[in-house]
Amino acid sequence: MTRPRFSYSRWDGTQVGFDLDAEDVLREINDDLLYHGDLNAALRRLMQQGFRDRDGERVQGLREMLDRLREQRQERLDQYDLGGVYDDIARELREVVEMERQALDELRRDAAASGDQRRQEVTEQAADERQVQLDLLPPDLAGQVRELSEYEFTSPEARERFEALTERLRQQLVQSWFDQMSGAMADVSPEQLARTKDMLAALNQMLEDRAAGRPPDFDGFMERYGDFFPENPRDLDELLEIMARRMAAMQAMLNSMTPEQRAQLQGLSDQLLEDMDLRWQMDQLAQNLRGAFPEAGWNRRYDFEGQDPLGFAEAAALMNELGDIDQLENLMRGASSPGALAEVDIDRARELLGPDAARSLDKLAELTRMLTEAGLIEQKEGRLELTPAGIRQVGKNALGDLFQKLAHDKLGQHELNRIGAGHERSYDTKPYEFGDPFNLSIERTIRNAIARSGGGTPVHLTPDDFEVERTEQLTRTSTVLMVDLSLSMPMRDNFLAAKKVAMALHSLITTQFPRDYLGLVGFSEVARIIQPHELPEVSWDFVYGTNMQHGFLLARQLLARQGGTKQIIMITDGEPTAHITDAGDVVFHYPPIAETIDATLAEVLRCTREGIRINTFMLDATGYLQSFIERLTRLNRGRAFFTTPETLGDYVLVDFIEQRRAISRGRRRAG
Repeated sequence: MTRPRFSYSRWDGTQVGFDLDAEDVLREINDDLLYHGDLNAALRRLMQQGFRDRDGERVQGLREMLDRLREQRQERLDQYDLGGVYDDIARELREVVEMERQALDELRRDAAASGDQRRQEVTEQAADERQVQLDLLPPDLAGQVRELSEYEFTSPEARERFEALTERLRQQLVQSWFDQMSGAMADVSPEQLARTKDMLAALNQMLEDRAAGRPPDFDGFMERYGDFFPENPRDLDELLEIMARRMAAMQAMLNSMTPEQRAQLQGLSDQLLEDMDLRWQMDQLAQNLRGAFPEAGWNRRYDFEGQDPLGFAEAAALMNELGDIDQLENLMRGASSPGALAEVDIDRARELLGPDAARSLDKLAELTRMLTEAGLIEQKEGRLELTPAGIRQVGKNALGDLFQKLAHDKLGQHELNRIGAGHERSYDTKPYEFGDPFNLSIERTIRNAIARSGGGTPVHLTPDDFEVERTEQLTRTSTVLMVDLSLSMPMRDNFLAAKKVAMALHSLITTQFPRDYLGLVGFSEVARIIQPHELPEVSWDFVYGTNMQHGFLLARQLLARQGGTKQIIMITDGEPTAHITDAGDVVFHYPPIAETIDATLAEVLRCTREGIRINTFMLDATGYLQSFIERLTRLNRGRAFFTTPETLGDYVLVDFIEQRRAISRGRRRAG
């Protein structure tokens, strides 16, 4: 196992780190997660939008980086002209021909100056024949290369220039077709081309072996031909992926050419690469790679609209760059979670997008690992899900958001300093009597012993010294939170506030009042019981209907199994428009009908008879809803609050805490 390597330097005030921990990341997506109920979607949106860490450093989102990639691509297409691939070749061939014509003219002048009539005649005849050959050169580049290859040059300089040109073109063609394998194709001598054919044959054989279910001899291949691959691939898949991507880039260049340009290149290729076996091996490799990597972009093409001509080598390099841009764009667009960004080549991203974007990609890729290692999320069946610790953290975040506005009131600080079955501390003490809970006050007990014995060590205790803390009977509240999940809640922008209150109340009760009970019921056309671990992913129902009657029924059933003071907290933005008949059928009608109202109030009376108080928090209350809630309140003697999404959390949590304190004070006075 390779140990991670780290480098350290003295802090100079310029270094910027990733000042964001797992809890900060979860806090970034808290509202999104609560609103949509989808952890994976919330992380995707965080990736898309980006964020700022605690130092204020901007972590770019994928949307911003994708826009930059598209700009980079368009800048190149607007700048260059692919037709320039042949301009340099044509220019150099014209220079070779012009050099040869000048040599023929020089030859004529030398013959005329010699005074030798016979020499002059022979020279004129030979020069005229060669001038005719030059005049009759075909218009296409491949034809010119073919004819000049058979032409007997007069000028040694022109011949050397032509041979150097054809050698360079042959090397560029071979490098393009062979994936531009860096220095591996530094020369195209017959010996090197023969070895290249052997390499291609061995590579095609490995592909055929794999297709036939036979193990390919990758190690043996690399031992013989590893110098062709300076990238030093670790396995056959990595080697083939590199070659497929670059050969696809070469194909994209062909696809982007006009038919005439493609014909020119094909002709040059046929002329310069005369070895048919070599061409067959290359075509076979391309075919095999197409089959193995169909998504590599073999049909990709670009519309160049610029003026700057590209030479052949420059065009091939640009195609590789455009291919890398496309690959990075596809990877970022298809990333379903931050962990998928671990596949990005950060060094290449830095070259294409700059250091800031590369750092942002690196940080985004860390998010999933960070949350997983902190125990807040886990992978289940291909999806990320919150762990119990993650659910608690979401509730804690929601509670913190709501209490942040109320910090000056110090609400929510009702901490249980000692958890013991059936009692809470009152912070008073009394002499111990037989039958008292043995909650010994060490300080008062030692003080009693010292007062009795007059000091000194050791301190000897007797039963008369024992003093215990007074306790009072446990104050226990059983609550069911009923949350409206009908479609009107998100349509009126009320859902997030209600969901945040649900998470905050769950967090408050489980952490500050662990003896209390909290049940959760969601209601729309029908109602359903929600388990605490399901709460973060609860979303609204895509149905109309507000079935309070069914919600009260389920809440009453939950509270029937609990003790202590019982209450229902209902959050809604609509009047009752649905109920369930004795036969179990759902009746929905808007505006509400008397049958629904009567069924709902009948369930309210049952709650009242069982000692359950109903406190209602109304959002966007209409006159009809207010009228109904007033009837409910008169029957149940609970309370009603008219609130907004901005103040809902304040009302619910403050009321819960104040009522609990009132109950506790009442019990204390009664005791």
